[in-house]
Amino acid sequence: MLNVGLTGGIGAGKSEAVRLLAAHGAVVVDADRIAREVVEPGTPGLAAVVAAFGEEILTAEGRLDRERLGRIVFADRERLQRLNALVHPLVARRSAEVSAAAPPDAVVVHDVPLLAENGLADRYEVVVVVDASEAARLDRLTRLRGMSEEDARSRMAAQATREARLAVADLVLDNDGTVEELAAQVDEVWRRLTERAARRG
Repeated sequence: MLNVGLTGGIGAGKSEAVRLLAAHGAVVVDADRIAREVVEPGTPGLAAVVAAFGEEILTAEGRLDRERLGRIVFADRERLQRLNALVHPLVARRSAEVSAAAPPDAVVVHDVPLLAENGLADRYEVVVVVDASEAARLDRLTRLRGMSEEDARSRMAAQATREARLAVADLVLDNDGTVEELAAQVDEVWRRLTERAARRG
């Protein structure tokens, strides 16, 4: 089994890269999806987040109001770190369970948005970074996701710098171009990952 960490800043196109790798046969461990699971109603994770940030982060149905929580933590680095400290260990534990269930010859791609921020690069044998310029990311967030420019810039600023992500990269997918150009790069990255997995035998 080859454990790969894949990351990229918001708006870089990480989700598309993950989708393409999954189509090649990668076993995907999606940290974002798991992060949602660990704060579902009735979980210890949600209880801990409510204890830290108050009942106002819940919807009327008792679910986590992600938009409201996002506005709180993305404007305050200290509160963002507090949230990460609560949720990250739960996500790590669940991710390890999913990874352990993969076949022995699998290429397991861990989709980890905060890999650089949380200093997790050394947990993976290969780190792949989906990279895009600030201008390209801002355009995608405002045009495709409907964010205001202020909200988009705030979320980008709350993450690691582009330089910090590239510093931990073993392989880089340049996603300033088209989906087709990204797909061609993913093909090459997949070839290299499967070759490495095969060498390990």
